[in-house]
Amino acid sequence: MKKKLQSILVCPLCKGPLLYKSRQQELICETDKLAYPVRNGIPVLLNADARKIEAY
Repeated sequence: MKKKLQSILVCPLCKGPLLYKSRQQELICETDKLAYPVRNGIPVLLNADARKIEAY
């Protein structure tokens, strides 16, 4: 995923920053404990597609 795109993305719930994990192809919201998938280089920021995380 491009760095410029990553720098402007925020969590759709809390509007907080997202941490990109390239190995898992996910964007992580530490506040809401959600992982949003990145498919074919495109972030999918839909609550229905997010998964709850305990720790990363």
